[in-house]
Amino acid sequence: MRPPARTQADASKPVVLLADPIIPEFELELSARYSLLPLADVDADTAASARALLTVELPAVSAELMGALPKLELVLASSVGVDHVDLAACRRRRIAVTNAGDAFSDDAADYGVGLVIAALRRVAAADAYVRRGGWPAGGDYPLATKVSGKRVGIVGLGNIGSRIARRLAAFGCAVSYNSRSPKPSAPYEFVPAVRDIAAGSDVLVLSCALTEETRHVVNREVMEALGKAGVLVNVGRGGLVDEPELVRCLQEGVIGGAGLDVFESEPDVPPELFSMDNVVLSAHRAVATPESIRGTIELVAANLDAFFAGKPLLSPVEL
Repeated sequence: MRPPARTQADASKPVVLLADPIIPEFELELSARYSLLPLADVDADTAASARALLTVELPAVSAELMGALPKLELVLASSVGVDHVDLAACRRRRIAVTNAGDAFSDDAADYGVGLVIAALRRVAAADAYVRRGGWPAGGDYPLATKVSGKRVGIVGLGNIGSRIARRLAAFGCAVSYNSRSPKPSAPYEFVPAVRDIAAGSDVLVLSCALTEETRHVVNREVMEALGKAGVLVNVGRGGLVDEPELVRCLQEGVIGGAGLDVFESEPDVPPELFSMDNVVLSAHRAVATPESIRGTIELVAANLDAFFAGKPLLSPVEL
């Protein structure tokens, strides 16, 4: 149950506008120090003077929305990705943006590796086979391929991608990566083109941000390069993949399988995927654990404290 909305500012506390409803844990942590007001309910005077805006889910923080907040100086996102925030508008107005930093990184990396294992070993399909009584009637479930030793290409070697790389390297996987530029400290091969990293991989893992440059970075050409035995895993954003083309490639056997935690039009998922036993689906939960939520709340609170104290932000987004 969500806490009741507050529409009147407490004059003794700095105002933080809420772009969307917050969970009780956020309310408990922040309300003692800040006056939390739903953006949709505030009066013109409050909107005109507010300096901070918090977004918990993924509502669009557009230039138009920010235009109604002339004194806005900070947008706080509780997500890692900030593709729902108009960063160009923030840059023009010198509005700082923060995200969840590495609060989710271990959880998302664990989940990404879990999807790699589940997709390669067909864990979900084997579970369904046993549950529907297939084992006594049909015998052993068909063999699935091993994880250890696979060639894994990671698109986006940031906080999450680097953790996925370390975990899969421990499985004996040969890891390579693609990013905007090489990372000198990374002990993995850098591959400049996504098509080329797909061609040299058994598994392609997406963990990069969604930008105009990365939208549909995985298209049919990339999936054809990944090949008939290749597996695509996405813990980044749904828009990184041309979703209709992904469905066709899976139907036609262009790639061997997929592990998908994110989709282009969430919560809508292409229904064609539901009957595919070589696809593992989840509801954008890679980042979500009680521990990661707690860490995110603490980080948001620390960023707010720093901002209103005139100190450096803890997890600023490069604009």
